[in-house]
Amino acid sequence: MMQFDKILAILRWFRNQMLFYIHIPFCDSKCYYCAFNSYVDKFHLKDNFIEALKKQIIFEIQRYKIQKNSIETLYIGGGTPSTICPLKLKEIIDLIKPNFDKNIQISIEANPNSASLKWLKGVKSLGVNRISFGVQSFDDKKLKFLGRNHTSVIARLGIENAKKVGFENISIDLIYGTSLDTKQSLKKELEEIDKLDINHISLYSLTLEENTKFFEKSEVANDNLANAKFLISQIQKRGFEWYEISNFGKNSYSEHNLGYWRYKDYVGAGAGAVGFLKDRRFYSENSIEKYIKNPTFVTEEVLSKDDMKFEKLFLGFRSIVGVNKNILNQNELKKIKILLDEKKIMEKDNRYFNKDFLLADELALFIMNS
Repeated sequence: MMQFDKILAILRWFRNQMLFYIHIPFCDSKCYYCAFNSYVDKFHLKDNFIEALKKQIIFEIQRYKIQKNSIETLYIGGGTPSTICPLKLKEIIDLIKPNFDKNIQISIEANPNSASLKWLKGVKSLGVNRISFGVQSFDDKKLKFLGRNHTSVIARLGIENAKKVGFENISIDLIYGTSLDTKQSLKKELEEIDKLDINHISLYSLTLEENTKFFEKSEVANDNLANAKFLISQIQKRGFEWYEISNFGKNSYSEHNLGYWRYKDYVGAGAGAVGFLKDRRFYSENSIEKYIKNPTFVTEEVLSKDDMKFEKLFLGFRSIVGVNKNILNQNELKKIKILLDEKKIMEKDNRYFNKDFLLADELALFIMNS
């Protein structure tokens, strides 16, 4: 399942650098399942938000003491970044650009309905080299059920246009676990993907989050483990490597997400963004209005050693990153031995790797519970 030489190369790559995340809180529409910090009725604040964002970026570069060549990934997410014109995005990117690593991966999220050919050309010219489309489904009935405002035709067109302007790293999000899903319908979704030349899939199970239209509507979800395992196996059969519980790539990774799982420091800029430095998390204001008034204000959380150990276990076991032996105490190592004896995990070069990412939570809890 795992290509260890590739894994160790990734681990060596993520040394002494950091990540940069920008959150765009504007959205074309609010999907029924979405709990992200996003707004459909505040586009009049867009220009003021961009100015506030620029102030925060300048502040964070100073606070993190960011140096030349130290930013290895930039990820622009949301919300819907494709609601922001490339000229405004250029103003943001130009502030961070002097600190870019020469091999930086710059990712941007986009909704198919707002990622026009003109917009795609614009962001490509800014150095963006990876795009992630919020497709969610190629079934029009399911798209309507989820509250998406695009069709399967528009989704395919967006992907084709991205290829047309020169994007080689193209990812799509897919949602499963809805009451509409069957093995047959999921297989049709994958057959649609077969027709598209993409190299990354992010696969998410429908969850019923608070403050969403779907919350307390248990009938909309179908948490079927058999369907999850079926999808995972079918994606793998198509040549995608399962490198994290929700992510699959064909010689392609979201290097930004790999940095999170590796527990790298990261800047978070924008309303609702989260940053991390050493043992502290920084939470920006969710409210766009409050953020505009004071973009450098953050709520700070100090993480305990046990907090960080649990997160490293959880993140390591749900991805190819694995868990470093040196963070574990003697009691935890005894539990590791039990898991090794039961062949639930494997060991290589003083790191422990999980064979089945779906078991990540249980493994972390088993090791940490005394």
